[in-house]
Amino acid sequence: MSGQLSTKAPVESVKAERSLGGRIVEKISGGAVRVFLILVGLFWLVPTIGLLISSLRSPEDMSASGWWKVFAEPSQLTVDSYQKLLENGDITSSLFNTVLITVPATVLVVVIGSLAGYAFAWMEFPGRDWWFLAVVGLLVVPVQVALIPIAELFGKVGLFGSVLGVILFHVGFGLPFAVFLLRNFFAEIPRELLEAARLDGAGELRLFTRVVMPLGGPAIASLGIFQFLWVWNDMLVALVFTNADSQPITVALQTQVRQFGNNIDVLAPGAFISMVVPLAVFFAFQRQFVSGVMAGAVK
Repeated sequence: MSGQLSTKAPVESVKAERSLGGRIVEKISGGAVRVFLILVGLFWLVPTIGLLISSLRSPEDMSASGWWKVFAEPSQLTVDSYQKLLENGDITSSLFNTVLITVPATVLVVVIGSLAGYAFAWMEFPGRDWWFLAVVGLLVVPVQVALIPIAELFGKVGLFGSVLGVILFHVGFGLPFAVFLLRNFFAEIPRELLEAARLDGAGELRLFTRVVMPLGGPAIASLGIFQFLWVWNDMLVALVFTNADSQPITVALQTQVRQFGNNIDVLAPGAFISMVVPLAVFFAFQRQFVSGVMAGAVK
């Protein structure tokens, strides 16, 4: 009897410990953590909310008090700043230039990176591994090293100061990461699936468009989001390679600050539009982004 009691005691203690641990896990995964995460998310959005409210206030109200005063005086809200923004030719043209730079730079990187990633993953050609190692080596080249040489090259061929020059620069520096990411993702596709498609008569182009691209959708979406955010928020490359006619919104806002330090009625709505577009793109494709990250983690 004493032996049975001695063996039951540790079992009961283990069950008690497990039940205590289970209760702790249940509490951690319960509503308290959800409330905490919501608070963290709201705290992360405070600068964006503050910028939005500031863009809806008059310059006099902004200079007199902080943006949080609007909760006590909602009558301060107005859209006059956005009307002035639309009347500012430098800001509106820079917004158009930003779209004109970001969209082609993102699409070209995704398309060329997908084709190259598929070629490196599933096509046989001389020097394939060495070429891929060269692409991987380009990942460590910092942007700052190439600014002056490429600026001189663009000046000789007539691309310096143009939108096309900025697009080509972003595409050139975005492709190594795109090829590296998509090649590793495409290489995890089962070979049997591709062989079955080839037996059905599918060529390389049809195999790429009908099999590889749908399976690689999450990774391609993640790459597109990264590239879009990088190009849209870029200021260094735009400062070097653009002029007054081709500058994006980041450079235009910086110019407004330098020339008109008190021009807050234009800067606030312009900065909010510059911030809200990347946020909208991310939240619109967050499901694909998370799927791509999780798929890469599993692989």
